[in-house]
Amino acid sequence: MDHAISPSKLCVAVAVCLSLLTVNLSVAQTTLRIGHFPNITHVQALVAHHLSRQGKGWFEERLGRDIKIEWYVYNAGPSAVEAIFAKSIDLTYVGPNPAINAYVRSQGQEIRIVAGSVNGGSALVVHKGSPLKNAGDFRGKKIATPQFGNTQDVAARSWLAAGGLRIAQTGGDAQVVPTANPDQLLLFKQKQIDAVWTVEPWVSRLELEADGQVLVEDREAITTVLIARADMLASQRGLVRKLVQAHRELTDWIVKNPPEAQRMAREELDEEMRTKFSPELVAKAWDRIVVTGEVTLDSLKKFMASAQSVGFLRGAPDISSLVASP
Repeated sequence: MDHAISPSKLCVAVAVCLSLLTVNLSVAQTTLRIGHFPNITHVQALVAHHLSRQGKGWFEERLGRDIKIEWYVYNAGPSAVEAIFAKSIDLTYVGPNPAINAYVRSQGQEIRIVAGSVNGGSALVVHKGSPLKNAGDFRGKKIATPQFGNTQDVAARSWLAAGGLRIAQTGGDAQVVPTANPDQLLLFKQKQIDAVWTVEPWVSRLELEADGQVLVEDREAITTVLIARADMLASQRGLVRKLVQAHRELTDWIVKNPPEAQRMAREELDEEMRTKFSPELVAKAWDRIVVTGEVTLDSLKKFMASAQSVGFLRGAPDISSLVASP
């Protein structure tokens, strides 16, 4: 019996195989790159990143099997924003001040805030028993912040300036020293710095491990938002809309399941920081944060005013298009 395949059938078979190969290649190439920091104030990202490691990705399951999520970890907002500008990532969890600064720097062309994430969870910590009680007491003192121009850095400079001190980018009446969070802890223990303005879990670590005490805290302040590249939002609005919806669903799940969310966040911190964070530490930090998917333009205006007061923004920029609903 002749089993030869006719040329026409062979061509059809090859065409089908090529078509399937093309589909598979396109599936493998659909990647969303998301940034975040190793902080409790980025809890949605910590939980989602943890689930991605376990092969049970929260975003992956809701966006479809043709979407791959890649996670990128940064120390603070300015670094993440530079990655957005370079198109190295598509979205990132970040503080409001770097988001506003990026929007203004790019004349509204590069980024949009697409959701809220966390309020609270940041504080100014001094040594227990310190005589430092108000901004005026910090004359000649050193305050560490996570990175120059990040939300806590601007908050520290603005608070000191409002207290009557002259604050320059590299000096003034008090010295604001941008320092990575792990280094802050070591320098604070060695009493080489007088105070730290940072976020959780570092606030609680300073309290529990270095005899720190909180001097200034604003539990209502926006600490983290989710931003997207404006060009991606324009070209793939449907995909960004699905991701934001998944982010809001994750936010609701975290609010309703704090023990499990704390465990996942702690395990992800352990992985990213190569150290162990105790359940007690994470629970203490958790009490300072408010997990939310909401953010409004009005709530961002005081951050813009703070940035302007210490020279990060000039004039009165229009931020009316900064917050976008995908």
